Amino acid sequence: MTELYEVQGLCADCEYLVLGDLRNNVYLISDGKGTMVVDPSCDAERILEALGERDLDVIVITHGHNDHTGAARALKEATGAVVVASALDAGFVEEPHRVGMTELSEPCAVDERVSHGDVVKVGDMEWKVMGTPGHTPGSICLFLVPQFGNHEHGLPMLLSGDTLFAGTVGRTDFPGGSMEEMKRSLKRLAALPDDTAVLPGHEALTTIGAERRRVFAALA
Repeated sequence: MTELYEVQGLCADCEYLVLGDLRNNVYLISDGKGTMVVDPSCDAERILEALGERDLDVIVITHGHNDHTGAARALKEATGAVVVASALDAGFVEEPHRVGMTELSEPCAVDERVSHGDVVKVGDMEWKVMGTPGHTPGSICLFLVPQFGNHEHGLPMLLSGDTLFAGTVGRTDFPGGSMEEMKRSLKRLAALPDDTAVLPGHEALTTIGAERRRVFAALA
C-alpha cells in the first residue's frame, strides 16, 4: 500500500498520498462530517483504500492538467462524489484531448464550475475559491480558515495546486501559462496570513510566511 501521510496542526483533518511519475500530492481532507479528495492524480484504487470506510463527498480539481485529474472519473464512478473545477479549466477535465492529454486522463464530467470568490462546502467546511491563473488560465487555490474547520486552534489551510510551491511557483511555459498572470496571482496569495499552511500539488508543504520571503519578494 502507498504510504498515507498525516499532516498535524491544521484546522481540518488532512492526509495525503504521493502518486504517479510526477509524484503528485493527493489530499484527503475531512472535518468528520464531509470528506474531499484534491487532485486525484492516478490510481483510484489506492485513493479508495486510503479513504477506508469514509464516504467521499467532493473531488476538487485545482487545474486541468492530466497529472491532477487522471483518477477523477474512476473515483467519481466508484463513490458518486461531486466533481468541482474552475469554470475556465472544466473543459479540459471533460475533454482532455483539447490540451493533448489523452494518455493519462479519461474524460470526467464536472458537476460544479467555480470562479474566484465562490465557496465550496464540504461538511461544515467552507473553502473560499481564489482564482490564481498563471500555470493554467483556470488554476484555482482554495482557502479554509479555522472558523470553518473542525480544529479551531489549527492553522488556516491553502490548497495551492501548481500555483505556489515550497520555494518556487508553477511552470508558466505550458500552453495557456503566463508569468504576468502568475505574478498577479501571487499578490492575491500574499494577502493571506503568514501562518497559513500551503498544501501544494507536488513536493514539500510550506507556509505563506516562508514563501513571502522566498517567492513573493523575488517576483514582486
